[in-house]
Amino acid sequence: MNLREHENRDDMKVWLSQTDVSKLLDRADGTQQRLAFALGARCGLRSHEILDVAPEHVAETDAGTILRVWHGKGDKYRETPVPRDLATTIRTVADVRDEPASSSLLDVTSTRSLRRWIRSAADGLAEESGEDGWRHLAFHDLRRTWATSLRSADVDAMLVCDWGGWNDLETFLDHYRGTHSPEAQQREREKVDWL
Repeated sequence: MNLREHENRDDMKVWLSQTDVSKLLDRADGTQQRLAFALGARCGLRSHEILDVAPEHVAETDAGTILRVWHGKGDKYRETPVPRDLATTIRTVADVRDEPASSSLLDVTSTRSLRRWIRSAADGLAEESGEDGWRHLAFHDLRRTWATSLRSADVDAMLVCDWGGWNDLETFLDHYRGTHSPEAQQREREKVDWL
């Protein structure tokens, strides 16, 4: 986990390692929370976008399994990759429920609920692990983690911008990347014997 102070606010930006993301997903209280956390950390969705996801938004394309975000920021459409296991879970939830595939995946309708969920899980992880960095975790940090993890894996920055719905590279670099993922830092440290 990496922390950095916000420029204009009295709190911290958080970047989770992939191990931390797994811990958060495991800490989720039920399928709905796990899906919400995964949509943020594995697909880079904003809170309000997560509330709109329906099973019919998962599609198979020549580029692989994608999630169609019909009403992103500024009501803009975009497509972002979705991990196969998450796509399978979304489809399974749709099969189990007696609702149309166009129905929202989550039962909650407010971003406030998502913020409560992340706060509860993060506070539990802080208590359990003794790592106070969890206390700074906000839902938007899942999107920040997703974007930084992609860049640290050498995914083309313009493609990350496209998948994440950023209008330009400068916005992404200024507000989201900000630091290197914990995995990238570890990889680079291993190049130096005395670190």
